[in-house]
Amino acid sequence: MRTGGDRGCSSNQVLVVMFSAVAIGIAGATGGGALQAQGAPTALREYPVPGGSHPHDVAPAPGGAVWYTAQTAGALGRLDPATGKTQQIKLGEGSAPHGVIVGPDGAAWITDGGLNAIVRVSSTTEEIRRFPLPAGRGLGNLNTATFDRQGILWFTGQNGIYGRVTPTTGRVEVWDAPRGRGPYGMTTTPQGGIYFASLAGSYVGRIDPRTGAATVLQPPTADQGARRVWSDSRGRIWVSEWNAGNLALYDPSSGRWKEWRVPGEQPKPYAVYVDDQDMVWASDWGANAFVRFNPAKETFEVFPFPTPGAGVRQILGRPGEVWGAESGVDKLVVWRRR
Repeated sequence: MRTGGDRGCSSNQVLVVMFSAVAIGIAGATGGGALQAQGAPTALREYPVPGGSHPHDVAPAPGGAVWYTAQTAGALGRLDPATGKTQQIKLGEGSAPHGVIVGPDGAAWITDGGLNAIVRVSSTTEEIRRFPLPAGRGLGNLNTATFDRQGILWFTGQNGIYGRVTPTTGRVEVWDAPRGRGPYGMTTTPQGGIYFASLAGSYVGRIDPRTGAATVLQPPTADQGARRVWSDSRGRIWVSEWNAGNLALYDPSSGRWKEWRVPGEQPKPYAVYVDDQDMVWASDWGANAFVRFNPAKETFEVFPFPTPGAGVRQILGRPGEVWGAESGVDKLVVWRRR
């Protein structure tokens, strides 16, 4: 562990695979004294989606369904986990959807890099509404979205922007990000804070929702490749550090950072998510696995994906479930609490 101060996120057959989780304890500030123990058998369940979908992001929806972005198909997909059936809603010519979340209105909200727009899809009528970036802004390479506590949608674009959409008026505003290219994952805290990660910029940004201004928060490790961020119930920000192979924590109340090395020879933590019990999940491309971190005990558990090359780029969940989109193999995967 490293610490530091503040220096400035059709029908298919269901596949079920049983395996054992490996628990790894990290003791001490330097990460020494690793302890391995065999865990109880755990089930991950995979759900195939139509071939060529390249599911990028996933979002559990009201009523038990699960949305996913079919990036190479230009569609929003919906899975019924009870039956394994899927449906795909075409979003329009040129669409290449990246992220999807469920809004306070129950609709699916999509960051669509191909359309250069935020897209809303009604969960009941499947009506599609686009909120394009302002004219003259160019391609934003739109990435991730989050809603603040006032119902405003904020979004990132890897080409060096972040912005917001006011759903009631349709107004779209865009700001240039500090250090240019890189804004990627995004999250809202229970207290209303808005944060994003900059992959190319290797920092976490904190947005002032009144002015739209962003403040750079610098993790202790240089060029760490902060990829995604997620808030826990206390408003602390968890960060997946893609380049460094670390899981990081920023505490806004103290301005201090902590970092933990993800277990394995060449960890590549891509996505990060905090579940309803404040356990921290990451998708590790180095291990082809979900990795769960217990902040109280400072221990990791590794849950290998059943299919090699899964390529989970994003994680979301609901109470008792953690979902990932396996972009490399055209499947969705879920861990369920027993």
